[in-house]
Amino acid sequence: MTTRTATTAEALGNNSAIIDSAQVSTSVAAHDVSALGLFLQADFIVQSVMILLLLASIWCWTVVFEKTWRLKKLRAQADQFEDDFWNESSLDTLYDRVSGNPADPMAAVFTAGMKEWRSSTTGIKGAHVPATGLKERIERVMQVTIGREMAEVESDMTFLATLGSAAPFIGLFGTVWGIMNSFTAIAGSQSTSLAVVAPGIAEALFATAIGLVAAIPSVIFYNKFANDIGRYGQRLQDFADQFSTILSRRLDERA
Repeated sequence: MTTRTATTAEALGNNSAIIDSAQVSTSVAAHDVSALGLFLQADFIVQSVMILLLLASIWCWTVVFEKTWRLKKLRAQADQFEDDFWNESSLDTLYDRVSGNPADPMAAVFTAGMKEWRSSTTGIKGAHVPATGLKERIERVMQVTIGREMAEVESDMTFLATLGSAAPFIGLFGTVWGIMNSFTAIAGSQSTSLAVVAPGIAEALFATAIGLVAAIPSVIFYNKFANDIGRYGQRLQDFADQFSTILSRRLDERA
């Protein structure tokens, strides 16, 4: 009799476990765990966070492709201009050719320096020219031009830096909000079953995942572009120093 009672209790326990398992499976199945499903089932605040991060990620990749193409183009233009600069027989001829519309920052630096040289030396051939003052003015106008051109090259770098540092925290905000909703659901249903807890936690963690998807490329490409832009800026500076030396030598010859 005791054995039969134990067997009956065990059977009832197994049946109860099967029923609970079936209920959990049915409840989990009612929730779509795909990326789109998690988004549609999320709270409005969490959805807003996801949309913001997705838009930021799209803009991030737009900046990445634009910067990659632009830096490649700038390097090619600098190579071409340096070839013209060193192979041209006359700097005046090169200036007349590029001064109307400088095609790249290096040409703009050359044009600024050459313009100051011409405006200071025209009509005074054979006369004494204050070399120190002229050299300082030429260097100053070229430095101003380098600063202006580099500011344009560095555009959108602030966005990459900001996104790389802020996106994980924005995603974390969505995660915290989603977990709060999960705890609210647990309190309301008075159940701690996986079927109650899992959907809210999945939605919350999805917000964090989107934040990382936006942040990681931003940090990687910010560092890459910062290094590339720094080398390009140094290239402009080296060219300006060489050009200033050439003009200083010509000034000494005129004197």
